Amino acid sequence: MEFIYYDLIFLFLFGIFVAVFLYKTRDKLKREMKIAFLYRTKLGIGFINYVGENYRKTLGVLKYISISVGYVLMGTVLFLMSRMVYTYVKYPQITRLIKAPPLAPVIPYFPKLFGMETFFPPFYFTYFIVSIAVVATVHEFAHGIFAKYHKIKIKSTGVAFFGPLLGAFVEPDEKQMDKKSKSAQLSILSAGVFANIIFAGIFLLLWAGIFYSSFVPSGAVFDLYSSSVVNISSISMINGIIVNNATNQSIIELIANSENVFNENLTKIIADDRSYLVEIENLKEQLEGRDDSVELYDDLPAINAGLEGDIIKVDGTPITTYKDLSEVMPNYSPKDEINIKTMYEGEVLEYDITLGEDPRQEGRAVLGVGNSVSSLLRIENRFAFFKEPFTRYEIKWEIALFLYYLVFWLFLINLLVAFFNMLPFAVMDGGKFFFLTIWGLTGNEKIGKAAYKWVGILILLSFALLMITWFFRIL
Repeated sequence: MEFIYYDLIFLFLFGIFVAVFLYKTRDKLKREMKIAFLYRTKLGIGFINYVGENYRKTLGVLKYISISVGYVLMGTVLFLMSRMVYTYVKYPQITRLIKAPPLAPVIPYFPKLFGMETFFPPFYFTYFIVSIAVVATVHEFAHGIFAKYHKIKIKSTGVAFFGPLLGAFVEPDEKQMDKKSKSAQLSILSAGVFANIIFAGIFLLLWAGIFYSSFVPSGAVFDLYSSSVVNISSISMINGIIVNNATNQSIIELIANSENVFNENLTKIIADDRSYLVEIENLKEQLEGRDDSVELYDDLPAINAGLEGDIIKVDGTPITTYKDLSEVMPNYSPKDEINIKTMYEGEVLEYDITLGEDPRQEGRAVLGVGNSVSSLLRIENRFAFFKEPFTRYEIKWEIALFLYYLVFWLFLINLLVAFFNMLPFAVMDGGKFFFLTIWGLTGNEKIGKAAYKWVGILILLSFALLMITWFFRIL
């Protein structure tokens, strides 16, 4: 049985457990801000007090680093958010590549729910609950440890219930905290994100360790055939039919009037004395988009042979990475015949192929394969600097893949929480952090409150602009 079924069973049982727990402890729950219920305990306070009291020298140094990290994160997240807004507004094509909303929540199965499987690995409920437990505990305990370092009483710890979502909290004495210096408060506020950054680094190293110990390179991956953008007006022939003065409409009419001619999987097109291939339905879709150009496959060996799977051998030479394939190909010339073996859905396929000539570089032999932009954008690949790009890997142990993705999510969610929490907005740590900073710089509390208020409004407007732009683009 596939893991997702076990995961769904776990989700169901966990939901029942939470419902029963909330019912039995309903008298001990306290509602906060009308959206959350808090269950207070004393669990972990002893640990917080021990670290806060016995490592004062270390914490005394770390508090300055923590504040500095807080400012770096705040500046970075504001820059990234402004770039995101600019990109979504200026470049409409981004919604063609990424159809998911720009503010998609990180909830279980979100890659599948929002069509983001190209960019993210599976996100099972198991990954979600483990990641939230670790990230929230690390974040909140760091707040508590720095609060204790500044001799602020820790009143309670506990679990926060936000509807179906969970979180952790550590509750310092707010009155005592408000009496502390601004630098003390800044160090407490930034401690959570500082801890998340540290643990993101730890999990990144662990992620690399799992990879190196469990994954073996075993083939070159490609996900598309070589293609070119062609001006519609340059098309002179479609599947043997001469086209005069080609326009979108004239080609659409030609296809409609000659349906019985286009009964093959691929249709040959001549443009500027070069040969291309395309699925006829794909051509119609592009023409109906009213662009002045279309993207066509180059008439090269890979697409003609129907090459599929990951390339594992070329003329008997083992290919373990895409780099190996790149190093082997210069040994051949156009029209050389080669034997290629691929691995496709667990089966070895064999092809005898006559190499073509690169249309962009005379004398260079090519298969006609490549990788899409979406492959380059996969977040897992962009962070996994230890992986050879476009390379197939075999796994030594089945459990390794589960652990690999779990540690990846622990790394990524620690990183995301660190950045998101430093937004100078509302209940985020960055909100009060920003307010205290402006108050400290100006010496005027009213100016600090006004700056905090207007920056929060700008962030809200930015979020609204992102979502509105996305919504109208996908209509």
